[in-house]
Parts: sequence; C-alpha cells; structure tokens
Amino acid sequence: SYYQSLIGVLRWIVELGRVDICLECSLMSSHLALPREGHLEQLLHIFGYLKKHHNAEIAFDPTYPEIDQTVFERRDWTTSEFGHVEGKEIFPPNAPKPLGLGFVVRSKVDADHGSNTVTRRSRTGFVVYLNSALAFWFAKKQSSVESSSFGSEFCAMKQCCEYLRGLRYKLRMMGIPVLGPSYIYGDNQSVLANTTVPESILKKKSQSIAYHFVREGVARDEWRTAYVNTHENEADLLTKMLPNGDKRRGFVRRMLHHTF
Repeated sequence: SYYQSLIGVLRWIVELGRVDICLECSLMSSHLALPREGHLEQLLHIFGYLKKHHNAEIAFDPTYPEIDQTVFERRDWTTSEFGHVEGKEIFPPNAPKPLGLGFVVRSKVDADHGSNTVTRRSRTGFVVYLNSALAFWFAKKQSSVESSSFGSEFCAMKQCCEYLRGLRYKLRMMGIPVLGPSYIYGDNQSVLANTTVPESILKKKSQSIAYHFVREGVARDEWRTAYVNTHENEADLLTKMLPNGDKRRGFVRRMLHHTF
C-alpha cells in the first residue's frame, strides 16, 4: 500500500543516518497492518520535517574519547556468584591476529516505561559510538510488559549489552583490536547499582535473566556501566517524543551536523 511504501522509504532514510527520526519511524511502523487517515497525516509531517532539515551529516570522528575512569570503577567480584569468571572475557578462538589501531566502544541506553498506551509495553533506545563516531542507533518496543521503570530499564540494558557482545565479536573476527571494556551510560540509578555492586541482590524473579546477563558481563570486564544525567543522554531521543526545543535540538546536534 501507499502507507507501507512510505514507511519503507523512511526506514531506508533512518538506515542512511537520520537518527533524529528513528523513534518516529518505529512508532509509525506499528500501524502497517491497519493504518488510518491520521497515521498518514503524521507520516507526511515527518517528510515535511525532512524537507525542511534536509542537509544533515554524520561525522565519523576517529579520535579517542575522554573516558572518566573514576566513574567506571572496577570492583572486586571474587566473592560474588560470578567470582569464577572475573576478568575472563570469552574471546573467539579462531579470530585472526588483530592489526592496526583499536576502538573504544561506548554506548548510551534509555527506556520509556509503559509508553504504549494500548499494550503498556515500554520502549528501548540506545546509541553506540566507536571512538567518537556514531556507529549504531536502535529504537524498538519491548517484547514484554514490565510493571516498573526498573524492569524496563533493565531490559533495555540487556538488549544493549547483547548488541555490544555481538559487535565486539564482529570487530575481532575482522582483525580489529577492541581496547578494554565497553562503556555503557544509563540514567537509572537502581539499575546501575544492581549491575556494578557485586553484593547487590535482586528480589524480583521476572528481571533475573537480564540481571544476571548484565552482571556477568561486568564481572568479565566485557563492559562497565555508569550514570549519565538524562539531559546528557542522547538515547532519550530514541525513546521519548521530545518536542521541538533546546533538549531535542541539543541531542540532534551531537549526532548530526548542519541540521539546525
């Protein structure tokens, strides 16, 4: 149909770098089966926005980012349930010898709890940087309904960690060195405390899989997590419908050039 063809065009535009409409494209894709007249109007509004701000550019900046190691403090996991794997990241056994300069992998993750008013499913969003270059962006509705923002944020953190594990594997299989752990920024203090403190205990069984998956990666030093203020978290752009203002424009300027 006409609506489906327009969604296909928007998806290609997002893949080509327009991260600023990634969330909007994801939201409108939820109505592919039975679109209404209002959905088509909103879709045309997105194309109007692209027509007005058509000269966006992504700069692939190879410079190494400044990582504040004090906020990514390495803790002792020997007394935890993951003491037997502490600092033992699993490397692919058949990977070629790494050559050249390596990458520092960073990510910012966020979730919008119960954002879908019909099913009350939350939405995951995260961005991934290789050195200072934006390499990947993701916005998708979660597959389960979470009863708290803690649960939705933990599911988002798990999805981000799963992608980072696959990315680190791909880079190593291409002979590219990965320097140190991946650095993940989040804005939920409870999730960060449960992932970074070895002595923390999870009492909710429903989040136990995400809990143990993320904690095991931290214990292996595959990734580390730290807090970032929500006003400094670009992943907000991929989970919440931000109105046109300083916050949205600031996030877009960090990832795209010449947009505003």
